[in-house]
Amino acid sequence: MKKIELVKKMAKDAEISEAAAGRALNSFIDGVITTLKKKDGSLTLVGFGTFKKVHRKARKGRNPQTGESIKIKGKNVVKFSAGKMFKDFIA
Repeated sequence: MKKIELVKKMAKDAEISEAAAGRALNSFIDGVITTLKKKDGSLTLVGFGTFKKVHRKARKGRNPQTGESIKIKGKNVVKFSAGKMFKDFIA
């Protein structure tokens, strides 16, 4: 599903205009990003899941084409853990 399809579904389900649904979705996305930018960023939607920022340490890797050893820098990544209700629906 693409963003525009999600906006259309939200508009239909909530009986609002597609423009209002688009603004609501953009606001949600901005809220998630703002929360995850914080030092210990974490966002929990009960029953759905948790978005959490974690730091991936620097490590050594290997270039698959040449076999040469390379250094991979550490960075922050987002992990998602599905909640019980979400797991039950997709299982």
